[in-house]
Amino acid sequence: MKSIEDLSLEIVDREGGYVNDPDDPGGATNFGVTLNTMRRLGIDLNNDTRIDVADLRALTRDQAAQIFQEHYYRRTGIAALPEAVQPAVFDMYVNSGANAVKILQRLCTDMGFPCDPDGQIGAQTIRAAQMAVDAAPGHFADAYGIARRNYYYALADSRPASRKYATTRSGGKGGWILRAEEFISDRYRLTAAQHAARVAKWG
Repeated sequence: MKSIEDLSLEIVDREGGYVNDPDDPGGATNFGVTLNTMRRLGIDLNNDTRIDVADLRALTRDQAAQIFQEHYYRRTGIAALPEAVQPAVFDMYVNSGANAVKILQRLCTDMGFPCDPDGQIGAQTIRAAQMAVDAAPGHFADAYGIARRNYYYALADSRPASRKYATTRSGGKGGWILRAEEFISDRYRLTAAQHAARVAKWG
């Protein structure tokens, strides 16, 4: 597995710089860090006693990576999961919060290793994930990536405003799908035709 430092910088690069998309429920972000996260962590970069968009814009790439390492990787418990799924769960946690863990928990349960889908990584989830990896060595990470991809499609099914994240204007794979498939083996990635069929009902 790549180092946590390399993984976090890759996430920062995927997230890009400052964005304030009205269709994004997370609101304004910079390098994937939201203003709400800055406020929750008390990060007042310009020391004016307010944490606002000015602080978010001042955030550097390295600072964002450090936030991800400490608050999204170590403190969430992702560091205790089997290495096979750490990169994908870490990447999705930045993108979707505790849903990244819930997907893992449901997948483990579906494979016969039950754990509560509470979005928290504790001893039960760590044990279930390790048993799932042992039962399907070399395949569990793909299974997680596919479940993640399905989550994004389902989210776009139910929320039309989010469809632009799952498909491009020309009908190709959008950022959500491409991001999920970065952690899936080539043979399990959808073809352009399969993606088009999946989103055809969106019109």
